Amino acid sequence: MVILERPLSGASLLSSVAAAWRSRLRQFEMRDRLSELAQERERMQTLLENLPVGVCFMDREGRTLVSNPFYEQHVPGQRIPSRQPREAARWAALDSAGQLLPPDQFPGARALRGERVRGQDFYHTTANGAESWLRVSAVPLHDDAQQIIGATTVIADISDEKRAELALRRFNEELEVQVQERTRTLALTLSELQRETAERSRAEEQLRQSLKMEAVGQLTGGIAHDFNNMLTGVLGALDLMRIKGKGQLAGLERYMEAAQHSAHRAAALTQRLLAFSRRQSLESRPMSANELILALHDLLQRTVSEQISVTLELGADLPWILADANQLENALLNLVINARDAMPDGGLVTLATTLVTCTEQGPEDDALAPGDYVCIEVRDTGTGIPERLLDKVLEPFFTTKPQGQGTGLGLSMVYGFARQSNGRLTIASDATGTRICVYLPTAGQRRESPRAAPSEFTQGAGETILLVEDDDAVRLVNQEALEAPGLSGLECGRRQGRAAPGGAATPAGLAGDRCRPAGPEWPPVGGGDPAAQATLAGAVPDRLRRGRPE
Repeated sequence: MVILERPLSGASLLSSVAAAWRSRLRQFEMRDRLSELAQERERMQTLLENLPVGVCFMDREGRTLVSNPFYEQHVPGQRIPSRQPREAARWAALDSAGQLLPPDQFPGARALRGERVRGQDFYHTTANGAESWLRVSAVPLHDDAQQIIGATTVIADISDEKRAELALRRFNEELEVQVQERTRTLALTLSELQRETAERSRAEEQLRQSLKMEAVGQLTGGIAHDFNNMLTGVLGALDLMRIKGKGQLAGLERYMEAAQHSAHRAAALTQRLLAFSRRQSLESRPMSANELILALHDLLQRTVSEQISVTLELGADLPWILADANQLENALLNLVINARDAMPDGGLVTLATTLVTCTEQGPEDDALAPGDYVCIEVRDTGTGIPERLLDKVLEPFFTTKPQGQGTGLGLSMVYGFARQSNGRLTIASDATGTRICVYLPTAGQRRESPRAAPSEFTQGAGETILLVEDDDAVRLVNQEALEAPGLSGLECGRRQGRAAPGGAATPAGLAGDRCRPAGPEWPPVGGGDPAAQATLAGAVPDRLRRGRPE
Protein backbone atom coordinates (compact mmCIF):
# COMPACT_ATOMS: atom_id res chain seq x y z
CA MET A 1 0.00 0.00 0.00
CA VAL A 2 1.18 3.54 -0.92
CA ILE A 3 0.22 6.44 1.43
CA LEU A 4 -0.01 9.86 -0.15
CA GLU A 5 0.99 12.82 1.97
CA ARG A 6 -1.16 15.21 0.01
CA PRO A 7 -3.53 15.02 -2.84
CA LEU A 8 -1.88 14.64 -6.25
CA SER A 9 -2.98 15.36 -9.64
CA GLY A 10 -3.68 12.53 -11.97
CA ALA A 11 -0.36 12.86 -13.82
CA SER A 12 1.70 13.09 -10.67
CA LEU A 13 -0.06 10.15 -9.21
CA LEU A 14 0.62 8.06 -12.26
CA SER A 15 4.32 9.01 -12.24
CA SER A 16 4.68 8.13 -8.57
CA VAL A 17 3.05 4.77 -9.08
CA ALA A 18 5.38 3.99 -11.97
CA ALA A 19 8.50 4.89 -9.92
CA ALA A 20 7.32 2.78 -7.02
CA TRP A 21 6.73 -0.16 -9.35
CA ARG A 22 10.16 0.11 -10.84
CA SER A 23 11.75 0.22 -7.39
CA ARG A 24 9.79 -2.80 -6.39
CA LEU A 25 10.92 -4.64 -9.49
CA ARG A 26 14.53 -3.77 -8.74
CA GLN A 27 14.13 -5.18 -5.27
CA PHE A 28 12.76 -8.40 -6.68
CA GLU A 29 15.64 -8.58 -9.17
CA MET A 30 18.23 -7.94 -6.45
CA ARG A 31 16.67 -10.61 -4.28
CA ASP A 32 16.76 -13.09 -7.16
CA ARG A 33 20.33 -12.12 -7.96
CA LEU A 34 21.43 -12.59 -4.38
CA SER A 35 19.74 -15.96 -4.34
CA GLU A 36 21.54 -17.00 -7.49
CA LEU A 37 24.86 -15.79 -6.09
CA ALA A 38 24.28 -17.77 -2.93
CA GLN A 39 23.49 -20.87 -4.93
CA GLU A 40 26.55 -20.36 -7.12
CA ARG A 41 28.72 -19.82 -4.06
CA GLU A 42 27.33 -23.00 -2.55
CA ARG A 43 28.10 -24.91 -5.74
CA MET A 44 31.61 -23.47 -5.86
CA GLN A 45 32.19 -24.37 -2.22
CA THR A 46 30.94 -27.89 -2.84
CA LEU A 47 33.23 -28.17 -5.85
CA LEU A 48 36.26 -26.88 -3.93
CA GLU A 49 35.64 -29.19 -1.01
CA ASN A 50 35.37 -32.26 -3.24
CA LEU A 51 38.18 -31.57 -5.68
CA PRO A 52 40.98 -34.26 -5.60
CA VAL A 53 43.52 -31.42 -5.57
CA GLY A 54 44.19 -28.52 -3.27
CA VAL A 55 43.16 -25.01 -4.38
CA CYS A 56 44.01 -21.69 -2.77
CA PHE A 57 43.25 -18.08 -3.67
CA MET A 58 45.62 -15.62 -2.01
CA ASP A 59 46.09 -11.87 -1.92
CA ARG A 60 49.23 -9.94 -2.78
CA GLU A 61 50.71 -10.69 0.66
CA GLY A 62 50.33 -14.43 0.23
CA ARG A 63 47.48 -14.63 2.71
CA THR A 64 44.88 -17.28 2.05
CA LEU A 65 41.53 -15.92 0.95
CA VAL A 66 39.80 -19.11 -0.11
CA SER A 67 41.03 -22.70 0.11
CA ASN A 68 39.68 -26.23 0.26
CA PRO A 69 40.36 -28.98 2.84
CA PHE A 70 42.98 -30.77 0.68
CA TYR A 71 45.04 -27.58 0.56
CA GLU A 72 44.57 -26.87 4.25
CA GLN A 73 45.69 -30.44 5.05
CA HIS A 74 49.08 -29.91 3.40
CA VAL A 75 49.50 -26.13 3.97
CA PRO A 76 48.45 -25.20 7.47
CA GLY A 77 48.22 -21.57 8.43
CA GLN A 78 47.02 -18.55 6.53
CA ARG A 79 50.07 -17.86 4.41
CA ILE A 80 51.81 -19.73 1.61
CA PRO A 81 54.93 -21.82 2.57
CA SER A 82 57.40 -19.41 0.97
CA ARG A 83 56.24 -16.77 3.49
CA GLN A 84 56.65 -19.17 6.46
CA PRO A 85 60.34 -20.20 7.01
CA ARG A 86 59.50 -23.11 9.30
CA GLU A 87 56.90 -24.44 6.88
CA ALA A 88 59.18 -23.92 3.87
CA ALA A 89 61.69 -26.36 5.37
CA ARG A 90 59.12 -29.14 4.93
CA TRP A 91 59.08 -28.65 1.18
CA ALA A 92 62.00 -29.89 -0.92
CA ALA A 93 62.46 -29.60 -4.67
CA LEU A 94 65.40 -29.52 -7.09
CA ASP A 95 66.03 -26.95 -9.79
CA SER A 96 67.29 -27.72 -13.31
CA ALA A 97 70.89 -27.77 -12.04
CA GLY A 98 70.07 -30.37 -9.39
CA GLN A 99 70.32 -27.84 -6.54
CA LEU A 100 67.82 -27.48 -3.70
CA LEU A 101 65.13 -24.95 -4.63
CA PRO A 102 65.10 -21.80 -2.39
CA PRO A 103 61.74 -20.56 -0.98
CA ASP A 104 61.68 -17.44 -3.17
CA GLN A 105 61.52 -19.81 -6.17
CA PHE A 106 58.46 -21.67 -4.89
CA PRO A 107 55.50 -21.52 -7.35
CA GLY A 108 53.33 -19.23 -5.12
CA ALA A 109 56.10 -16.67 -4.70
CA ARG A 110 56.82 -16.68 -8.43
CA ALA A 111 53.09 -16.30 -9.28
CA LEU A 112 52.85 -13.21 -7.06
CA ARG A 113 55.69 -11.80 -9.19
CA GLY A 114 53.62 -12.38 -12.34
CA GLU A 115 55.07 -15.77 -13.45
CA ARG A 116 53.06 -18.80 -14.44
CA VAL A 117 54.43 -22.04 -12.93
CA ARG A 118 53.29 -25.47 -14.09
CA GLY A 119 54.08 -28.76 -12.41
CA GLN A 120 56.88 -28.22 -9.87
CA ASP A 121 57.37 -31.49 -7.93
CA PHE A 122 58.02 -31.28 -4.18
CA TYR A 123 58.87 -33.88 -1.56
CA HIS A 124 56.70 -32.83 1.40
CA THR A 125 56.81 -33.87 5.05
CA THR A 126 53.95 -32.92 7.35
CA ALA A 127 54.29 -31.99 11.01
CA ASN A 128 53.29 -35.51 12.09
CA GLY A 129 55.94 -37.08 9.81
CA ALA A 130 53.76 -38.15 6.89
CA GLU A 131 55.64 -38.06 3.60
CA SER A 132 54.25 -37.45 0.14
CA TRP A 133 55.06 -36.14 -3.30
CA LEU A 134 53.13 -33.02 -4.40
CA ARG A 135 52.98 -31.29 -7.76
CA VAL A 136 52.36 -27.53 -7.42
CA SER A 137 51.17 -25.07 -10.09
CA ALA A 138 50.42 -21.35 -9.68
CA VAL A 139 49.14 -18.44 -11.80
CA PRO A 140 48.77 -14.71 -10.98
CA LEU A 141 45.37 -12.92 -10.62
CA HIS A 142 44.81 -9.48 -12.25
CA ASP A 143 42.21 -6.74 -11.87
CA ASP A 144 40.64 -4.82 -14.71
CA ALA A 145 43.72 -2.64 -14.91
CA GLN A 146 45.90 -5.78 -15.25
CA GLN A 147 47.43 -5.17 -11.87
CA ILE A 148 48.37 -8.23 -9.80
CA ILE A 149 45.95 -8.56 -6.95
CA GLY A 150 46.84 -12.12 -5.88
CA ALA A 151 47.45 -15.63 -7.13
CA THR A 152 45.87 -19.05 -7.42
CA THR A 153 47.75 -22.21 -6.37
CA VAL A 154 46.82 -25.80 -7.20
CA ILE A 155 48.38 -28.80 -5.39
CA ALA A 156 48.09 -32.44 -6.61
CA ASP A 157 49.23 -35.55 -4.73
CA ILE A 158 51.49 -37.61 -7.06
CA SER A 159 52.81 -40.07 -4.47
CA ASP A 160 51.33 -43.06 -6.30
CA GLU A 161 52.87 -41.84 -9.55
CA LYS A 162 56.29 -41.44 -7.90
CA ARG A 163 56.03 -44.88 -6.32
CA ALA A 164 55.14 -46.32 -9.70
CA GLU A 165 58.09 -44.49 -11.28
CA LEU A 166 60.38 -45.80 -8.54
CA ALA A 167 59.09 -49.34 -8.99
CA LEU A 168 59.50 -49.03 -12.75
CA ARG A 169 63.03 -47.68 -12.35
CA ARG A 170 63.94 -50.52 -10.00
CA PHE A 171 62.39 -53.01 -12.38
CA ASN A 172 64.38 -51.54 -15.26
CA GLU A 173 67.57 -51.65 -13.18
CA GLU A 174 66.93 -55.27 -12.21
CA LEU A 175 66.09 -56.08 -15.79
CA GLU A 176 69.28 -54.36 -16.94
CA VAL A 177 71.27 -56.40 -14.42
CA GLN A 178 69.61 -59.58 -15.63
CA VAL A 179 70.25 -58.62 -19.25
CA GLN A 180 73.89 -57.85 -18.46
CA GLU A 181 74.24 -61.12 -16.55
CA ARG A 182 72.61 -63.03 -19.39
CA THR A 183 74.77 -61.20 -21.91
CA ARG A 184 77.85 -62.00 -19.83
CA THR A 185 76.78 -65.66 -19.67
CA LEU A 186 76.19 -65.73 -23.42
CA ALA A 187 79.56 -64.02 -23.99
CA LEU A 188 81.28 -66.61 -21.79
CA THR A 189 79.43 -69.39 -23.59
CA LEU A 190 80.39 -67.90 -26.95
CA SER A 191 83.98 -67.48 -25.80
CA GLU A 192 84.04 -71.08 -24.56
CA LEU A 193 82.54 -72.22 -27.85
CA GLN A 194 85.13 -70.25 -29.80
CA ARG A 195 87.89 -71.69 -27.60
CA GLU A 196 86.59 -75.23 -28.08
CA THR A 197 86.27 -74.62 -31.82
CA ALA A 198 89.82 -73.28 -31.93
CA GLU A 199 91.07 -76.25 -29.88
CA ARG A 200 89.21 -78.63 -32.15
CA SER A 201 90.66 -76.96 -35.24
CA ARG A 202 94.10 -77.07 -33.64
CA ALA A 203 93.61 -80.75 -32.74
CA GLU A 204 92.44 -81.54 -36.27
CA GLU A 205 95.43 -79.69 -37.68
CA GLN A 206 97.74 -81.57 -35.33
CA LEU A 207 96.10 -84.84 -36.38
CA ARG A 208 96.54 -84.00 -40.06
CA GLN A 209 100.13 -83.00 -39.38
CA SER A 210 100.71 -86.20 -37.41
CA LEU A 211 99.22 -88.35 -40.16
CA LYS A 212 101.23 -86.50 -42.78
CA MET A 213 104.46 -86.88 -40.82
CA GLU A 214 103.65 -90.53 -40.13
CA ALA A 215 103.12 -91.17 -43.84
CA VAL A 216 106.28 -89.30 -44.75
CA GLY A 217 108.13 -91.12 -41.97
CA GLN A 218 106.99 -94.51 -43.23
CA LEU A 219 108.00 -93.64 -46.78
CA THR A 220 111.33 -92.17 -45.65
CA GLY A 221 112.01 -95.07 -43.29
CA GLY A 222 111.32 -97.66 -45.95
CA ILE A 223 113.58 -95.97 -48.46
CA ALA A 224 116.31 -95.42 -45.86
CA HIS A 225 116.15 -99.04 -44.69
CA ASP A 226 116.53 -100.39 -48.22
CA PHE A 227 119.28 -97.88 -48.94
CA ASN A 228 120.97 -98.91 -45.71
CA ASN A 229 121.09 -102.53 -46.90
CA MET A 230 122.70 -101.38 -50.14
CA LEU A 231 125.31 -99.41 -48.22
CA THR A 232 126.01 -102.45 -46.05
CA GLY A 233 126.94 -104.42 -49.13
CA VAL A 234 129.08 -101.58 -50.48
CA LEU A 235 130.96 -101.00 -47.21
CA GLY A 236 131.37 -104.72 -46.56
CA ALA A 237 132.68 -105.32 -50.06
CA LEU A 238 135.16 -102.46 -49.70
CA ASP A 239 136.36 -103.88 -46.37
CA LEU A 240 136.82 -107.34 -47.90
CA MET A 241 138.65 -105.86 -50.89
CA ARG A 242 140.98 -104.03 -48.52
CA ILE A 243 141.57 -107.20 -46.41
CA LYS A 244 141.95 -109.72 -49.23
CA GLY A 245 143.67 -107.43 -51.68
CA LYS A 246 146.65 -106.40 -49.58
CA GLY A 247 149.64 -105.90 -51.82
CA GLN A 248 147.57 -106.47 -54.95
CA LEU A 249 145.74 -103.14 -55.17
CA ALA A 250 148.65 -100.77 -55.49
CA GLY A 251 147.41 -97.30 -56.38
CA LEU A 252 143.76 -98.13 -55.73
CA GLU A 253 143.68 -97.50 -51.97
CA ARG A 254 142.86 -93.80 -52.34
CA TYR A 255 139.93 -94.60 -54.60
CA MET A 256 138.69 -97.15 -52.10
CA GLU A 257 139.06 -94.61 -49.29
CA ALA A 258 137.08 -92.07 -51.31
CA ALA A 259 134.38 -94.66 -51.92
CA GLN A 260 134.29 -95.56 -48.22
CA HIS A 261 134.11 -91.88 -47.23
CA SER A 262 131.17 -91.29 -49.56
CA ALA A 263 129.47 -94.45 -48.34
CA HIS A 264 129.87 -93.39 -44.71
CA ARG A 265 128.38 -89.98 -45.53
CA ALA A 266 125.43 -91.72 -47.15
CA ALA A 267 125.19 -93.97 -44.09
CA ALA A 268 125.03 -90.91 -41.83
CA LEU A 269 122.17 -89.57 -43.95
CA THR A 270 120.29 -92.86 -43.63
CA GLN A 271 120.77 -92.70 -39.87
CA ARG A 272 119.10 -89.29 -39.81
CA LEU A 273 116.29 -90.47 -42.04
CA LEU A 274 115.74 -93.55 -39.89
CA ALA A 275 115.80 -91.42 -36.75
CA PHE A 276 113.24 -89.08 -38.32
CA SER A 277 110.97 -92.03 -39.16
CA ARG A 278 111.57 -93.45 -35.66
CA ARG A 279 112.71 -96.74 -37.10
CA GLN A 280 116.18 -96.38 -35.66
CA SER A 281 116.59 -97.05 -31.95
CA LEU A 282 118.32 -94.26 -30.08
CA GLU A 283 121.29 -95.23 -27.95
CA SER A 284 120.20 -93.08 -25.03
CA ARG A 285 122.58 -92.96 -22.09
CA PRO A 286 123.31 -90.57 -19.22
CA MET A 287 125.52 -87.73 -20.30
CA SER A 288 126.39 -84.13 -19.50
CA ALA A 289 124.83 -81.65 -21.88
CA ASN A 290 127.37 -79.00 -20.88
CA GLU A 291 130.34 -81.28 -21.60
CA LEU A 292 128.93 -82.25 -24.99
CA ILE A 293 128.38 -78.60 -25.95
CA LEU A 294 131.86 -77.64 -24.76
CA ALA A 295 133.40 -80.44 -26.82
CA LEU A 296 131.32 -79.38 -29.83
CA HIS A 297 132.04 -75.66 -29.49
CA ASP A 298 135.09 -75.54 -31.77
CA LEU A 299 133.31 -77.51 -34.51
CA LEU A 300 130.29 -75.21 -34.31
CA GLN A 301 132.49 -72.11 -34.51
CA ARG A 302 134.26 -73.50 -37.59
CA THR A 303 130.89 -74.30 -39.17
CA VAL A 304 129.77 -70.65 -39.20
CA SER A 305 131.44 -67.73 -40.95
CA GLU A 306 133.97 -65.37 -39.41
CA GLN A 307 131.29 -62.68 -39.01
CA ILE A 308 129.32 -64.95 -36.67
CA SER A 309 130.33 -65.64 -33.08
CA VAL A 310 129.16 -68.74 -31.19
CA THR A 311 128.93 -68.06 -27.44
CA LEU A 312 127.97 -70.35 -24.56
CA GLU A 313 125.79 -69.64 -21.53
CA LEU A 314 125.88 -72.94 -19.66
CA GLY A 315 124.02 -73.39 -16.41
CA ALA A 316 125.95 -74.51 -13.35
CA ASP A 317 125.52 -77.85 -11.59
CA LEU A 318 122.97 -79.22 -14.06
CA PRO A 319 121.83 -82.84 -13.79
CA TRP A 320 122.80 -85.19 -16.58
CA ILE A 321 120.41 -85.88 -19.40
CA LEU A 322 119.31 -89.14 -21.00
CA ALA A 323 119.87 -88.85 -24.76
CA ASP A 324 121.72 -90.19 -27.78
CA ALA A 325 124.98 -88.23 -27.98
CA ASN A 326 125.38 -88.62 -31.75
CA GLN A 327 121.83 -87.53 -32.49
CA LEU A 328 122.14 -84.61 -30.05
CA GLU A 329 125.34 -83.47 -31.78
CA ASN A 330 123.58 -83.67 -35.16
CA ALA A 331 120.61 -81.74 -33.77
CA LEU A 332 122.78 -78.92 -32.40
CA LEU A 333 124.77 -78.79 -35.63
CA ASN A 334 121.54 -78.49 -37.64
CA LEU A 335 120.26 -75.69 -35.39
CA VAL A 336 123.53 -73.74 -35.60
CA ILE A 337 123.61 -74.11 -39.40
CA ASN A 338 120.04 -72.78 -39.60
CA ALA A 339 121.05 -69.85 -37.37
CA ARG A 340 124.05 -69.20 -39.61
CA ASP A 341 121.87 -69.12 -42.73
CA ALA A 342 119.54 -66.61 -41.01
CA MET A 343 122.45 -64.16 -40.49
CA PRO A 344 124.07 -63.55 -43.91
CA ASP A 345 125.65 -60.34 -42.62
CA GLY A 346 126.96 -61.86 -39.40
CA GLY A 347 125.64 -61.91 -35.88
CA LEU A 348 125.64 -63.88 -32.65
CA VAL A 349 124.64 -67.49 -31.97
CA THR A 350 124.17 -68.40 -28.31
CA LEU A 351 123.87 -71.89 -26.83
CA ALA A 352 122.42 -71.86 -23.32
CA THR A 353 121.45 -74.59 -20.87
CA THR A 354 119.05 -74.31 -17.95
CA LEU A 355 117.16 -76.66 -15.65
CA VAL A 356 113.38 -76.64 -16.11
CA THR A 357 110.84 -78.35 -13.85
CA CYS A 358 107.44 -79.26 -15.31
CA THR A 359 104.81 -79.64 -12.57
CA GLU A 360 101.83 -80.66 -14.69
CA GLN A 361 101.25 -81.80 -18.23
CA GLY A 362 99.68 -79.33 -20.62
CA PRO A 363 96.82 -80.01 -23.06
CA GLU A 364 99.07 -80.15 -26.12
CA ASP A 365 99.87 -83.49 -27.69
CA ASP A 366 103.61 -82.84 -27.42
CA ALA A 367 103.44 -81.35 -23.92
CA LEU A 368 106.12 -82.38 -21.45
CA ALA A 369 105.25 -84.92 -18.79
CA PRO A 370 105.82 -83.75 -15.20
CA GLY A 371 109.48 -83.95 -14.23
CA ASP A 372 112.88 -82.27 -14.58
CA TYR A 373 114.31 -81.34 -17.98
CA VAL A 374 117.45 -79.67 -19.24
CA CYS A 375 116.60 -76.98 -21.78
CA ILE A 376 119.21 -76.53 -24.51
CA GLU A 377 118.48 -73.17 -26.13
CA VAL A 378 119.91 -72.05 -29.47
CA ARG A 379 119.17 -68.41 -30.26
CA ASP A 380 120.41 -66.09 -32.95
CA THR A 381 120.21 -62.44 -33.94
CA GLY A 382 119.02 -63.15 -37.46
CA THR A 383 116.06 -62.06 -39.52
CA GLY A 384 113.58 -64.30 -37.70
CA ILE A 385 110.84 -66.54 -39.02
CA PRO A 386 107.60 -64.95 -40.26
CA GLU A 387 104.68 -65.73 -37.98
CA ARG A 388 102.73 -67.32 -40.82
CA LEU A 389 105.51 -69.88 -41.27
CA LEU A 390 106.05 -70.84 -37.63
CA ASP A 391 103.56 -73.71 -37.87
CA LYS A 392 105.16 -75.05 -41.04
CA VAL A 393 108.89 -75.06 -40.30
CA LEU A 394 108.67 -78.46 -38.60
CA GLU A 395 107.01 -80.09 -41.60
CA PRO A 396 109.23 -82.52 -43.50
CA PHE A 397 110.84 -81.10 -46.65
CA PHE A 398 109.60 -77.57 -45.89
CA THR A 399 112.35 -75.01 -46.36
CA THR A 400 112.63 -71.29 -47.01
CA LYS A 401 116.08 -71.62 -48.54
CA PRO A 402 116.67 -71.39 -52.29
CA GLN A 403 116.38 -74.58 -54.29
CA GLY A 404 119.41 -76.79 -53.83
CA GLN A 405 120.52 -75.15 -50.56
CA GLY A 406 118.31 -77.04 -48.12
CA THR A 407 116.56 -80.39 -47.78
CA GLY A 408 113.83 -79.28 -45.39
CA LEU A 409 114.65 -82.18 -43.03
CA GLY A 410 116.87 -80.36 -40.51
CA LEU A 411 114.26 -79.06 -38.08
CA SER A 412 112.00 -82.05 -38.73
CA MET A 413 114.74 -84.46 -37.62
CA VAL A 414 115.55 -82.32 -34.57
CA TYR A 415 111.85 -82.34 -33.69
CA GLY A 416 111.69 -86.11 -34.17
CA PHE A 417 114.80 -86.59 -32.02
CA ALA A 418 113.31 -84.50 -29.20
CA ARG A 419 110.01 -86.39 -29.28
CA GLN A 420 111.74 -89.79 -29.48
CA SER A 421 113.85 -88.78 -26.47
CA ASN A 422 110.63 -88.05 -24.47
CA GLY A 423 111.34 -84.34 -24.73
CA ARG A 424 109.98 -81.39 -26.65
CA LEU A 425 111.02 -78.70 -29.11
CA THR A 426 109.66 -75.14 -29.08
CA ILE A 427 110.25 -72.24 -31.46
CA ALA A 428 109.84 -68.52 -30.79
CA SER A 429 110.77 -65.89 -33.34
CA ASP A 430 110.42 -62.18 -34.00
CA ALA A 431 112.25 -59.45 -35.85
CA THR A 432 115.19 -59.64 -33.43
CA GLY A 433 115.94 -63.31 -34.02
CA THR A 434 114.87 -66.88 -33.39
CA ARG A 435 114.97 -68.94 -30.20
CA ILE A 436 114.72 -72.75 -30.40
CA CYS A 437 114.58 -74.78 -27.19
CA VAL A 438 115.15 -78.53 -27.00
CA TYR A 439 113.92 -80.05 -23.72
CA LEU A 440 115.54 -83.38 -22.77
CA PRO A 441 114.70 -85.43 -19.65
CA THR A 442 117.25 -85.66 -16.87
CA ALA A 443 118.95 -88.97 -16.11
CA GLY A 444 118.61 -88.68 -12.35
CA GLN A 445 122.35 -89.03 -11.82
CA ARG A 446 125.53 -86.96 -12.25
CA ARG A 447 127.90 -89.63 -13.52
CA GLU A 448 127.71 -91.78 -16.55
CA SER A 449 127.39 -95.49 -15.88
CA PRO A 450 130.32 -97.47 -17.28
CA ARG A 451 129.49 -99.35 -20.46
CA ALA A 452 130.47 -102.99 -20.73
CA ALA A 453 133.19 -103.45 -23.31
CA PRO A 454 132.56 -106.18 -25.90
CA SER A 455 134.62 -109.29 -25.50
CA GLU A 456 137.50 -109.74 -27.88
CA PHE A 457 137.30 -112.42 -30.53
CA THR A 458 140.57 -113.73 -31.91
CA GLN A 459 140.16 -117.00 -33.78
CA GLY A 460 137.35 -119.49 -34.19
CA ALA A 461 137.54 -123.25 -33.87
CA GLY A 462 135.27 -124.25 -36.70
CA GLU A 463 132.02 -123.07 -35.08
CA THR A 464 128.98 -122.81 -37.32
CA ILE A 465 127.10 -119.53 -37.51
CA LEU A 466 123.53 -119.41 -38.82
CA LEU A 467 123.43 -116.31 -41.02
CA VAL A 468 119.88 -115.12 -41.68
CA GLU A 469 119.65 -112.22 -44.16
CA ASP A 470 117.19 -111.62 -46.98
CA ASP A 471 119.47 -109.20 -48.86
CA ASP A 472 121.79 -111.21 -51.11
CA ALA A 473 124.63 -108.66 -51.15
CA VAL A 474 124.61 -108.23 -47.37
CA ARG A 475 124.45 -111.98 -46.84
CA LEU A 476 127.38 -112.53 -49.22
CA VAL A 477 129.57 -109.95 -47.47
CA ASN A 478 128.78 -111.30 -43.99
CA GLN A 479 129.40 -114.90 -45.17
CA GLU A 480 132.85 -113.87 -46.41
CA ALA A 481 133.55 -111.99 -43.16
CA LEU A 482 132.75 -115.07 -41.09
CA GLU A 483 135.12 -117.32 -42.99
CA ALA A 484 138.17 -115.16 -42.18
CA PRO A 485 138.35 -115.84 -38.40
CA GLY A 486 137.96 -119.64 -38.76
CA LEU A 487 134.17 -119.85 -38.61
CA SER A 488 131.75 -121.48 -41.01
CA GLY A 489 128.56 -119.80 -42.02
CA LEU A 490 125.22 -121.47 -42.70
CA GLU A 491 123.31 -119.17 -45.06
CA CYS A 492 119.58 -118.69 -44.75
CA GLY A 493 118.10 -116.29 -47.26
CA ARG A 494 114.50 -115.59 -48.25
CA ARG A 495 114.19 -118.79 -50.35
CA GLN A 496 115.97 -120.98 -47.83
CA GLY A 497 113.95 -119.56 -44.95
CA ARG A 498 110.68 -120.21 -46.78
CA ALA A 499 111.72 -123.84 -47.42
CA ALA A 500 113.12 -124.48 -43.94
CA PRO A 501 111.21 -127.15 -42.01
CA GLY A 502 109.22 -125.80 -39.12
CA GLY A 503 110.61 -128.37 -36.73
CA ALA A 504 114.30 -127.77 -37.49
CA ALA A 505 116.39 -127.63 -34.35
CA THR A 506 119.15 -125.12 -33.71
CA PRO A 507 122.57 -126.72 -33.09
CA ALA A 508 123.82 -126.33 -29.54
CA GLY A 509 125.87 -123.16 -29.00
CA LEU A 510 124.80 -121.68 -32.35
CA ALA A 511 124.67 -117.88 -32.31
CA GLY A 512 122.03 -116.23 -34.46
CA ASP A 513 120.30 -112.95 -35.14
CA ARG A 514 117.39 -112.82 -32.73
CA CYS A 515 116.26 -109.48 -34.17
CA ARG A 516 115.54 -110.80 -37.65
CA PRO A 517 112.58 -109.29 -39.56
CA ALA A 518 109.21 -110.77 -38.69
CA GLY A 519 107.04 -112.28 -41.39
CA PRO A 520 105.38 -115.49 -42.57
CA GLU A 521 108.46 -116.41 -44.63
CA TRP A 522 110.60 -116.64 -41.46
CA PRO A 523 109.43 -119.62 -39.39
CA PRO A 524 110.32 -119.71 -35.69
CA VAL A 525 113.78 -121.08 -35.03
CA GLY A 526 113.53 -124.43 -33.28
CA GLY A 527 109.83 -124.77 -34.00
CA GLY A 528 108.93 -122.30 -31.25
CA ASP A 529 110.80 -124.26 -28.58
CA PRO A 530 112.05 -121.68 -26.02
CA ALA A 531 115.02 -123.86 -25.21
CA ALA A 532 116.17 -123.72 -28.82
CA GLN A 533 115.92 -119.94 -29.27
CA ALA A 534 119.03 -118.41 -30.84
CA THR A 535 120.84 -115.65 -28.97
CA LEU A 536 122.96 -112.74 -30.10
CA ALA A 537 126.03 -112.66 -27.88
CA GLY A 538 129.80 -112.47 -27.79
CA ALA A 539 132.06 -110.73 -30.27
CA VAL A 540 130.72 -112.35 -33.45
CA PRO A 541 127.75 -109.95 -33.72
CA ASP A 542 130.16 -107.02 -33.37
CA ARG A 543 132.14 -108.30 -36.32
CA LEU A 544 128.99 -108.82 -38.36
CA ARG A 545 127.77 -105.32 -37.56
CA ARG A 546 131.08 -103.66 -38.27
CA GLY A 547 130.19 -103.15 -41.89
CA ARG A 548 126.53 -102.15 -41.30
CA PRO A 549 125.84 -98.45 -41.14
CA GLU A 550 122.54 -99.01 -39.32
